[in-house]
Amino acid sequence: MIEQPKGSPKSRHRLLRLLLAAGVIVALAFLIYSGIKTRIQASTKLVKATEQAAIMTVSVVHPQSGAPASELVLPGSTQAFTDTPIYARTSGYLKKWYFDIGAGVKQGQLLAEIDSPEIDRQVQQGRADLQTAQANYNLAQTTAARWEFLLKTNSVSKQETDQAVSNMKATQAIVDSNTANVRRLEELQSFEKVYAPFAGVITARNTDVGSLITAGASPGTGGGAVTTAAPGSNPTARELFHMAALHTIRVFVAVPEAYSRSARNGGTATLTADANPGRTFRGTLVRNSNAIDPASRTLLVEVDVANPDGQLLPGSYVSVHLKVSGQAHSVTVPANTLLFRTEGLRVGVVRNDQAQLIPIQIGRDYGSRVEVISGLAAADDVILDPVDSLISGTPVKVSGLPTVTGLPTAAPGK
Repeated sequence: MIEQPKGSPKSRHRLLRLLLAAGVIVALAFLIYSGIKTRIQASTKLVKATEQAAIMTVSVVHPQSGAPASELVLPGSTQAFTDTPIYARTSGYLKKWYFDIGAGVKQGQLLAEIDSPEIDRQVQQGRADLQTAQANYNLAQTTAARWEFLLKTNSVSKQETDQAVSNMKATQAIVDSNTANVRRLEELQSFEKVYAPFAGVITARNTDVGSLITAGASPGTGGGAVTTAAPGSNPTARELFHMAALHTIRVFVAVPEAYSRSARNGGTATLTADANPGRTFRGTLVRNSNAIDPASRTLLVEVDVANPDGQLLPGSYVSVHLKVSGQAHSVTVPANTLLFRTEGLRVGVVRNDQAQLIPIQIGRDYGSRVEVISGLAAADDVILDPVDSLISGTPVKVSGLPTVTGLPTAAPGK
């Protein structure tokens, strides 16, 4: 066999084919590698984008540092120092009344007269019965004295004498009974005239001349006080007058639990009323309930205000200004940061890219903002408008920059 010399045309063609095949293989391998790498990168980006999209985006706000509170303004309701309904103690027809609504009366002044002929006849009968009993007693007394004198000479028996003395004592008891009955009827007769129990103002008149008056009192009427019906009286009776003493006004105010320590008896308070613009009334804290209302978490406090000119009226709305001690730590946050949970009031705070629910205690409510006296610091990032399903540990992403006004700031460059 004759070998072809190296460098012959056939050898060169074979070498070229081998090189061309190797280049194609390398090119195909590069294309496959590039496609796989691009797909892996796209899949990785998709996973990252999905994870980023799943993270909740929130707006945050920084709490505002609050100055220590020196004055607490609370709504109050005014009541007369003494407020009472006046009922009749005897039945009959109204004969005359002397004062109408708005009239000032003194203690003991006659307000009305009731015509009660039945009581008058009963008084007459009672007095006649008393006279009869008194006559019987006088006779029994004389007889007993005579029998005791005769007993000394043994003219009568001891049994007959004891009988006469016993009869005298029985008639004495009848006299006492009739005397008590006459006094009772005379007292009922005295109730035909209705007098003012204290100095004050007539705030209501619920009867007129000729009206049928029924003795008694209706429970639970008049000034919030519970009036119990007298024994034997009619529980459906209607009050004749309503009186109020206005020389001093009681103001009842509910003080939040956080400030209850500042509501000390003997302290001072000032009042302002819409009906008296520009005028300030001074009052004194006279008493409190010494118990926190579990429903409202407030302490009921009574403030007494002198009212010599009658400018404050019962039932008026007033604002009570109380001097309170400052809080060691007090900030304010928007009201739309609060979460009401069964375990208590909470706010969401962003820490380490996670939401944490923090328990707080609020002080005063300013409407759009509330005062937080414990649980938050001025540097905390508080979540605005948190969703109800927010729980601690939820990953979150802050949108924009935190603010102190409750309105999120746009991110830089926007």
